[in-house]
Amino acid sequence: MTKISDCFENLASHSQCALVPFITAGDPDIETTAAALQILDRSGADLIELGVPYSDPLADGPVIQAAATRALQRGTTLEQVLEMLEVTGPKLRSPIILFTYYNPILNRGIERFLKQIAAAGVAGLVVPDLPLEESADLLKPASAVGVDVTLLVAPTSSAERIEAIARSSQGFIYLVSVTGVTGIRSQIAQRVPDLLKQIRQVTHKPIGVGFGISQPEHATQVRDWGANAVIVGSAFVKRLAENTPQEGLSAIAEFCQQLKTAISTPSVKT
Repeated sequence: MTKISDCFENLASHSQCALVPFITAGDPDIETTAAALQILDRSGADLIELGVPYSDPLADGPVIQAAATRALQRGTTLEQVLEMLEVTGPKLRSPIILFTYYNPILNRGIERFLKQIAAAGVAGLVVPDLPLEESADLLKPASAVGVDVTLLVAPTSSAERIEAIARSSQGFIYLVSVTGVTGIRSQIAQRVPDLLKQIRQVTHKPIGVGFGISQPEHATQVRDWGANAVIVGSAFVKRLAENTPQEGLSAIAEFCQQLKTAISTPSVKT
């Protein structure tokens, strides 16, 4: 059992849906990132997705792109992120999932990269531009160091591709709720329930839904549709970046608690 699998199994035993907040490392600074991880951990997060700033974030919308740009301008590096996690990680209950693009992994060397993040306590990895056809190059060595590599299912994925992704994905399956980039949206795509059912037909692995979830009502809806995890990014990044770091930390604590309450409250049957 990996940390992520253990987390989902524990939640399932209590009929609970996981809350997975996302923040960008180094925005506004690495010290605030460390504080934010601890605050989210105390405020209802079950797992936490931590984005490594990258100069060409193809899957990210304007809010997370801007956060990554600010972090890079401050000189944030992967080494700084991992050093911070080595100190902060042991204080957290929530497993950390690192969100990064494939090019930095290849440049560093797959095995070297995986050993470094595993040593820092990282439990999982999401690589949005990792092609399914090349995923084995990362999945096999990741398993050897105890890191789950979670693959993404897009709304446009064919049935055959969904089955292949579900078979290979580790920890859980990341269902992208919309075609396009991350961002804050007014409503969740109505195709999500059908996609969840389609994935359920080919796997028993947990399914997390992300991209576009920005309100407690969205989180409740996704939970009621049958998701095992609700992943929220831009709405957290936006709150953390507003005003002073201390005010941003207070804002994400309150928002995290609201989301956790929304997915923990039993749905009302009509």
